[in-house]
Amino acid sequence: MSFASPLVLLALLALPALVALYVVDARGRARVGATFSNPALAAAVTPRRPGFRRHIPFAIAALAIAALVVAAARPQRTVAVPVERASIMLATDTSGSMQATDVKPSRLVAVQRAAVAFSDRVPKRVNVGVMQFGGRAAVLQSPTKDRDAVRAAVARLTPRGGTAMGDAIVTALRALKQPAGINGRRPPAALLLISDGASTRGVEPVAAAQQARRQKIPVYTVALGTASGTITVKRKDGSTETRRVPPDPSTLRQVARASGGQFFTAADAKGLDAIYKKLGSQLGRKRQKHEISSSFAGGALLLLRLGAGNSLRLFGRLI
Repeated sequence: MSFASPLVLLALLALPALVALYVVDARGRARVGATFSNPALAAAVTPRRPGFRRHIPFAIAALAIAALVVAAARPQRTVAVPVERASIMLATDTSGSMQATDVKPSRLVAVQRAAVAFSDRVPKRVNVGVMQFGGRAAVLQSPTKDRDAVRAAVARLTPRGGTAMGDAIVTALRALKQPAGINGRRPPAALLLISDGASTRGVEPVAAAQQARRQKIPVYTVALGTASGTITVKRKDGSTETRRVPPDPSTLRQVARASGGQFFTAADAKGLDAIYKKLGSQLGRKRQKHEISSSFAGGALLLLRLGAGNSLRLFGRLI
């Protein structure tokens, strides 16, 4: 919790002085009462004395004053709220290595399932786009709020070709570009890029990531797969061979760092789901301060009513 007017809280320093004055006054009253009364008759005159309860109204009033001071300082609570017109592009590596089955049932199918779940988790007001990059980058669905269109685009992801990671970033930046709003600022955007291998062609990925940083579009990267991942490749003579296709986290880590995003690794479908769940609740939202002065002011009024009720019940007066 933070305060819009924190200097007002200095008024709380007056509370100890108020308590001291109350203690001095209470002792003064006790001395005056002892001067003009006979202690031997006290039990007969007031058989039920309030004891410590006589201090309850003051204690409640002091708490109410403290709450009013806090309310005047305009307390604020930071909450996550959906960002209007925000856009997120899901860029999936569809190179041949995505057919590996070290991530069950296959790397690509695991990505498709997680992508659908991701699109359902982000706020409905956030635009989600879908693209693939194998030998070349292609946008399958421009950023949209239509989740059915997003799911249909995810279903069209097909593994083939190499890995043009840098081209994917550049293509995504063009797709995410939006006109400035009324305040002159462009709506926030982010790129979620998942791959299982090193870039093999096209624009250098880190250079593309630096371009993304200049446009204030962070790239969140996920390295998918395990070192034991393999695919079966058909040779020209008709025979087949098994090739190892371990992930390449180094490039993806550099891309995330250069763009101002974050890097993740996923060795199985469960880990991928956890990453997408985390990003689904993070992207498309911004941290915003909400003033909660009314809560403290309302609490103070309730305390004042409670204190007044106790005073009337014990002493027959408000103060």
